[in-house]
Amino acid sequence: MPRPYVLLSAAVSLDGYLDDTGPDRLLLSSPADFDRVDEVRASVDAILVGAGTIRADNPRLLVNSPERRASRLAAGQAEYPLKVTVSGSGDLDPAANFWHTGGEKVVYTTDEGAERARALSLAADVVPLGPDLDWPALLEHLYAGRGVRRLMVEGGGTVHTQLLRQGLADELQLVLAPLLVGDPAAPRLFGPGGYQFGRLRLLETRRIEDVVLMRYEPTAPGTGPSAAPADRHWLRIACELAALCPPSETAFSVGAVVVAADGTELARGHSREGGDPVVHAEEAALARIRPDDPRLAGATVYSSLEPCARRASRPAPCARLILDAGVRRVVTAWREPDTFVTGADGSGVLAAGGVDVVVVPEYEAAAKVPNRHLPG
Repeated sequence: MPRPYVLLSAAVSLDGYLDDTGPDRLLLSSPADFDRVDEVRASVDAILVGAGTIRADNPRLLVNSPERRASRLAAGQAEYPLKVTVSGSGDLDPAANFWHTGGEKVVYTTDEGAERARALSLAADVVPLGPDLDWPALLEHLYAGRGVRRLMVEGGGTVHTQLLRQGLADELQLVLAPLLVGDPAAPRLFGPGGYQFGRLRLLETRRIEDVVLMRYEPTAPGTGPSAAPADRHWLRIACELAALCPPSETAFSVGAVVVAADGTELARGHSREGGDPVVHAEEAALARIRPDDPRLAGATVYSSLEPCARRASRPAPCARLILDAGVRRVVTAWREPDTFVTGADGSGVLAAGGVDVVVVPEYEAAAKVPNRHLPG
């Protein structure tokens, strides 16, 4: 079953602690990093924390920037991401900030915990998951029942550990703060246990004032770059977009998503959208991004079909549009067959222009479904 892209976010001391044992919360991030976190929050559909984090930190989990909230509204999203918490017992504080700020909220709990949570009359939907907390079922419900495609998890350590141990995390954004806690009784980020991945892949390091952001991607043992969870997530979305295309007897149905290096979706598109009978998916998506957007240089174009190298309907094929935009990475599911253009080689055109092209054949069948009415 499909599930959201799961991004774990945390800040730790140099010796791996989330907090100290004092009465006040230990501030590990810098002001500039708090603003970065605000930007990430604005880019997701939902933010999740465990009930323990609500008790310990009493977070509001808001998008603080009015401009970012306005951008969400302009894009047809809710002003604030959905707020999600998880509690096996249903033992929650109805006076916490979590319930009284932001937009919609949902509680995932056990059957027994649901009775306790409903008795509190919380301003939230209460969803029981059975006799025990079932993380795959929780994620599937968020995806299918609440439309969540991108989930940010802000803690605590128990939640992060459970998601990593079950192989359900797609990315870890870890901020390292120049502090030493040194108290063995203080909470750590990760607990003991077996983890379902090998050596994590480093995606990015960035200095932000006096802290360092490190972005990692869990990988299955022995997998290469083409098997990246983020690639699979965005390519799946591109294939879903292809299904939205009005059918045509003379053109493929294709979906495309442009994603920045930090995982932020920049734009999406699909063939023949908006009543334009000849617009291509990559063309539609790139047209929504300012040509001078500096994020294009590090972005990836995800397309359900290899970008075209030749076309009669427009002066420039999609491979040329991608090169002109400065994008240097393309991930696709399906090499273009000879149905309409013989010998098309969009991947070759892109590679000759310095673009890294990754083909993920496990999604070829999904990319072909909206095109099954075509010959060949």
